[in-house]
Amino acid sequence: MEQNRKYSWVRKVLIGLAVLTVITAGAFFLYVNDYYQATAEAVAALQSDGAVTITETDDAITFAPNGEDPEDGLIFYPGGKVEAEAYAPLLRSLAEADLLVVVAKMPFHLAVFDADAAEAIMAQDNDVEEWYLAGHSLGGVMAASFVASQADEVAGLIFLASYPSGDLNDAPFPVLSIYGSEDGVLNRESYDEARRMLPEDYTEIVLDGGNHGQFGDYGPQEGDGTASISTEQQQQQTVEAITAFIGNNRQQ
Repeated sequence: MEQNRKYSWVRKVLIGLAVLTVITAGAFFLYVNDYYQATAEAVAALQSDGAVTITETDDAITFAPNGEDPEDGLIFYPGGKVEAEAYAPLLRSLAEADLLVVVAKMPFHLAVFDADAAEAIMAQDNDVEEWYLAGHSLGGVMAASFVASQADEVAGLIFLASYPSGDLNDAPFPVLSIYGSEDGVLNRESYDEARRMLPEDYTEIVLDGGNHGQFGDYGPQEGDGTASISTEQQQQQTVEAITAFIGNNRQQ
């Protein structure tokens, strides 16, 4: 009798664990399948033309300027729950400025599941001499996590509406931080606290009228502020800031 009661208790525990596992898995997949998708404009920017050749694999999308092989490359980590393709207009414009640009496709659209994605990209056979890492929102946090342990492999780090989670005070590379004045998603208190973890000479640029979501093309983001400049204007200003940052670093 005692053995039957013990068996019944174990059986109930196992059933409970199985039910909990199913519920947890279901909640996770519901969460990760609710993500921001690229707009029609972003998808249209994924077409190769006379200026840029675009190639796509299961892991990344590469924007290569036609002509001479670029010496500088930029690896981009998308924001959390944002489709990599949504950044095509921004990244295409950077490629048109003579940068080899590669956006990593993150598992479940979350960079936390592949913070080291840049390692495989940099290992590919190309003529890039200097690699820069950039990331939007959560992507920036994870890009910073990667460069913290690979400081000798990168020439610079670029945050778009983001900040580091670890100390970069002694980073041997320059850091650029860009965000919009109307950003309603970026936690300003956390951002201000994170400033102390950046090199003293880091560069900060605030885009007047910009918001959080317009670094990409995926429609309005929940909780974001209302931008007073267009998506095209915000991205053009971002391209100008990034190319100037890389150009200045190259001259030093």
